[in-house]
Amino acid sequence: MSEAGAAAGVVRAWLEASGLEWEAGARPGEFVVQLPGEAKLRTTVSLLVGEQGLSASAFVVRRPDENHEAFYRWMLTRNSRLPGVAFALDTVGDVFLVGRLPVEGVTDETVDRLLGALLSVADESFNELLTLGFLESMRREWRWRVDRGESTRNLEAFRHLLEGT
Repeated sequence: MSEAGAAAGVVRAWLEASGLEWEAGARPGEFVVQLPGEAKLRTTVSLLVGEQGLSASAFVVRRPDENHEAFYRWMLTRNSRLPGVAFALDTVGDVFLVGRLPVEGVTDETVDRLLGALLSVADESFNELLTLGFLESMRREWRWRVDRGESTRNLEAFRHLLEGT
């Protein structure tokens, strides 16, 4: 069996034992897993095993609506302190977290550490990124919901920034 095949076996076995929701991806060697969070309720991660290694990509948030310089500066500043993962942008500007392991380094422990890092960084960063890049949109949404008597439950974490706006 090739190193890539062995690494894919490790990833599959880890996912099967984890109790997490996951499925085979569209590409050979790809696994798509859903990680449950608190601030970001669900983080979708693509794990792709190739000949050289395991790459992971987790969607965090779409391209910001506003405050671009502060939004990107926050991510770049944070990148230097992250544990084996980094913020990245796709071609339309959506924000992802990415990480990589060499194929020979794929073990139960490293898969667990990589997914744990992706989840904790996505979850811990989510509200800050929303505040930096979407505050005016959230204010409009808050006013619209309040004016119509709609639930503001999904905006509760930001109540202190939105009430009275």
